[in-house]
Amino acid sequence: MNSPRLDPVVLGPNFVTHSPLYVGGGGIARFRGIEATEPISPEDWVGSMTTRYGQTEAGLTRLEDGRLLRDAIVDDPEGYLGDDHVAGFGSNLGVLVKLLDSANRLGVHLHPTDEFARSHLDCDYGKTEAWIVLETVEGDGEVWVGFTREVPLAQLAEWRASRAVDAMLGSLNRIPVKAGSAVLVPAGVPHAIGAHVLCLELQQPTDYSIGLELRSAPGQGSTDQGDLGLGTDLALQAVDREAWPQERLSRVIGPGADSPGPILPPLADPFFRTELVRADGTAARLEPGPSIVVGVRGSGDLTGGVSGRTTQLKRGSTVLLPHGAGETTLTGDVDVIVCRPGDPSPKRPSRPQA
Repeated sequence: MNSPRLDPVVLGPNFVTHSPLYVGGGGIARFRGIEATEPISPEDWVGSMTTRYGQTEAGLTRLEDGRLLRDAIVDDPEGYLGDDHVAGFGSNLGVLVKLLDSANRLGVHLHPTDEFARSHLDCDYGKTEAWIVLETVEGDGEVWVGFTREVPLAQLAEWRASRAVDAMLGSLNRIPVKAGSAVLVPAGVPHAIGAHVLCLELQQPTDYSIGLELRSAPGQGSTDQGDLGLGTDLALQAVDREAWPQERLSRVIGPGADSPGPILPPLADPFFRTELVRADGTAARLEPGPSIVVGVRGSGDLTGGVSGRTTQLKRGSTVLLPHGAGETTLTGDVDVIVCRPGDPSPKRPSRPQA
């Protein structure tokens, strides 16, 4: 490996505003240890090279020196990402990391597969995602993933058109979650997240969503999620309408973030990889390579990079580790979640095959 050429990059909050029906973010403010302002947005896009759907700049991370992270990486892809990553993914980080905290239950929706995105959206990436739960407000939270039975296309279209929310939600697998829970959501699979479930979300770097549960703001005819301009008939072709019984569902439940090691199931590896790393008085080495580090417990120091400087970490801290930072070391009494892009060497499937 070449000598380190870059330092770790501290990333501040990057709140992203959505529709009037999708608000929240109080949990993000608590997690980051900052004062919540009103209105506050329900998502914080960490180290983002991705824009909001249909927009040119909203969502992009801006560095302390005023540059967009996207431009810094394009100017030095090997330094930020490494040769192997650039060969497999180009000048793209290949993963979008978010903090997500909605004040209401997210409507039932899904995201297209890579194959669907290439065919209909002129993009190499669909949107497989995963949730790592950081906090729930009272007891267990709840999420919903996949239909409990195969749903005919006509039935799905009727639910959507008539806004039959109870029938649609009742057809999905409800999964109780708590701090540390980890769930992989393959592209195409309908899903929803309950109110006040603070998640660290990893996803492919797009903002494509197809709404099944349509909601309108008071006095407005527009909805908060639609069909990506494809029309209902084509958009519904992106939906995984198959049954997700418990045996199949178990394959997308990860080990979780209660102890050091991998957090997500192996099915996630082609898309993104993540692990909990703990320093509890003994130094822990972080694997070289592009990654985003999120502090989730305690406090400590991250040392490395071209200057060998020390960066303080605590719950709520977020830091980008460029490939060119080389080997870094974690010390103190701190837990971090390290989020990495998928393995660039094998051919990535269109979506995880659970």
